[in-house]
Amino acid sequence: MNDISKYAIATLGSHTALQILKGAQDEGLKSIVICSQKSRRVYESYGVADEIIEISDYQDYFRIEERLIEQQAVVIPHGSFVSYVGADRITAEMKAMYFGSKGILRWESNREIEREWLKKAGVNVPKVFRDSSEIDRPVIIKFHGAGGGFGYFIAHTPEEFHEKIKEFPNQDDYVIQEYVVGVPMYVHYFYSPLSGELEIMSFDKRYESNADSIGRIAARDQLDADLHTSYTITGNIPVVVRESLLPMFFHIGEQVIEASKSLEGVPKGLYGPFCLEGIIDPQLNFRVFEISARIVAGTNPYTHGSPYSWLRYNIPMSTGRRIAREIRQGIEEGRLEDLLG
Repeated sequence: MNDISKYAIATLGSHTALQILKGAQDEGLKSIVICSQKSRRVYESYGVADEIIEISDYQDYFRIEERLIEQQAVVIPHGSFVSYVGADRITAEMKAMYFGSKGILRWESNREIEREWLKKAGVNVPKVFRDSSEIDRPVIIKFHGAGGGFGYFIAHTPEEFHEKIKEFPNQDDYVIQEYVVGVPMYVHYFYSPLSGELEIMSFDKRYESNADSIGRIAARDQLDADLHTSYTITGNIPVVVRESLLPMFFHIGEQVIEASKSLEGVPKGLYGPFCLEGIIDPQLNFRVFEISARIVAGTNPYTHGSPYSWLRYNIPMSTGRRIAREIRQGIEEGRLEDLLG
């Protein structure tokens, strides 16, 4: 059995770093956070980092990467890591051990090819409009990349689209997607390449500004104030779904994993944590509009575990700790390479 004390888990100080670092400690692995001076206090206050590496800018990650390599640190990606460092640089330049498939980043960061993946999996996806002139129903305009919903807006006609897009003069990388009415639902999965088993870890819905607060204002006042709905994510709300829906969610997750095994540049397929983001319509269909092929911030309410992880583990098992447990098992069984992209 290999010695886990010779290894560490590292991540960038943002997004889901607190639960990733705490999970590493809970599983007996050293935890390392790379953070700015401004955010250092957070990790000192909660005591989740055994080592803090301070950098002036998150794009300076590669300047300290050699320190991670020397400590045999496995780097855990999350939304901020991908956004700040960049999917292209992670794929082309990163030398430290990386948990997950780097090749999957290309598929999740571009909604056009991401949609190809989801359709290949047989997943129910909203209609996408190739050109604004085709708009004949409510649509939501989403910009590519992990931007936390910043800048998304709704339009009902081509004219309204052209008026609102003027607010984003330098943004031409977006998708025009059918706006589906229903309950937003985000499913947090974990797929283990060591056991070949898919787990549902938890669910959440997002609290978005100002979409979720605008309903507190009377319709007349909304019109008087000339408010424009925005969808910037400010927090996450835990959700427990109807038990009868769980078989559907397991089936969809398994379809997505199976389809990922044939994606170009992804020889190991999708594994580790991922999230399907969608809408449950009144007929209880799940319309998937996006996939995040990594840990998502919606898992943060479950640092002490969710109802679903309690059923399976009977100990506090966050998604961050589940990642650490997989890495620990990989080290102990001599299969760590199976987990690295």
